[in-house]
Amino acid sequence: MRTRMSRVLTCAATLALAAASLTACGNGSGGGSSNDGRIHVLVYGDASNKVEKQIVDTFNKTSDVKAVLDTIPGADYQQKLQTIINTPQAPDIFFNWGGGSIQPFVKADLLMPLDDMIKQNPALKDKFLPAVFNSAVIDGKPYGIPMRGTQPVLLFHNKEVLDKAGVQPPRTWDELLGAVRKLKAEGVTPIALGGGDQWPTLMWFEYVYDRVAGPGLFQKALDGDKDVWASADSKKALGMLKDLVDAGAFGKTYDSVKYTNGASPALVASGKAGFELMGSWYYAQQQQDAKDFAAKGLGYTTFPTIPGGKGDASDVVGNTNNFYSVLKKTKHPEAVAAFLKLMYSDEFVKAQLAIGNLPTTTNTPPLLGTSASPEYSRFQYDLVAKAKSFQLSWDQAYPPAAITPIHQAVQQFFNGQLDADGFATAMQALPTE
Repeated sequence: MRTRMSRVLTCAATLALAAASLTACGNGSGGGSSNDGRIHVLVYGDASNKVEKQIVDTFNKTSDVKAVLDTIPGADYQQKLQTIINTPQAPDIFFNWGGGSIQPFVKADLLMPLDDMIKQNPALKDKFLPAVFNSAVIDGKPYGIPMRGTQPVLLFHNKEVLDKAGVQPPRTWDELLGAVRKLKAEGVTPIALGGGDQWPTLMWFEYVYDRVAGPGLFQKALDGDKDVWASADSKKALGMLKDLVDAGAFGKTYDSVKYTNGASPALVASGKAGFELMGSWYYAQQQQDAKDFAAKGLGYTTFPTIPGGKGDASDVVGNTNNFYSVLKKTKHPEAVAAFLKLMYSDEFVKAQLAIGNLPTTTNTPPLLGTSASPEYSRFQYDLVAKAKSFQLSWDQAYPPAAITPIHQAVQQFFNGQLDADGFATAMQALPTE
């Protein structure tokens, strides 16, 4: 999924990023750790960039060392980051998902442990929920400061489409299958899916595996127990996913549809699809692309339960948060530390809430009323607070070398190129280090 957030803003879309260069969105040329007297902040290009631009502007009002925001379109972010991370064009600060996404950079000694910064300013740790902050702790050392917000995956829907078909947001798997049948009868695609990006398809695996087997199966796989992918629970989960595909839940052209160019959200907003399973950033995307729909027609609920499954109904999957990590070779560590302080400011929290994101700072709860949709923010906050398990997206929990094989395996299973045994074999081959 990771992440992937949403599709890139217009200015970011104009970036023609060569392997060794970045262009700042409206701020001149990139070159993060080059000696240009500025700090470069690299982020995933999407609808949340408006907040990052605002925070950079706030920082620049008082700092002698100026910050410049660089963006990479979402679909290319991981690959481009890995290309430039050890070059003169590397950023000083960069967006990531914690966990496996930064592990190789830590092993390569490219990142700055943040112990000293935190020692000088304990709020860089204490202002964030511990369970979230610890997602970027590797080998006992902190390598990331939370930014943006927690991103549970939710089942979104078009209220009008569901009403017309006589469908309620499904509470169980059987109700979901029933909704698929009714929506097909109305001539709409039951569930929008950006299968062309592959990672949206992965979300279905993450939730069904959790509901069937509980979070333990994936954790065992991550710890090196490859046999779990061939277990009875794994086969049951795959069988249920196949049933959903065979029922026509996603239509027939989902592999040619993408989320990153706004196509799949547009299907829901325009009434051509009923549901879409997506991270909580979906609200910000719809708010940007279909403001009236976001305000009046967008509904959301938790993932359905699976009777007899081992996973708790409160379990969520997604991204615990995004993080800013710092390159060890930055020439302006003091300015970087000052910039990171803004990640727990009231301005930051209010700006994120205004676009539907949910920060994980200790000062978030009293500010929930300032959200673009207080009801939506409280729904997310309660969901995360009550979750017995918050499972990090598979493609972010595994190291980057596993991302492409995971994405290919889920896509090939959905389109019938792999059967259950083939999927298990592909997952068993994933690197865990």
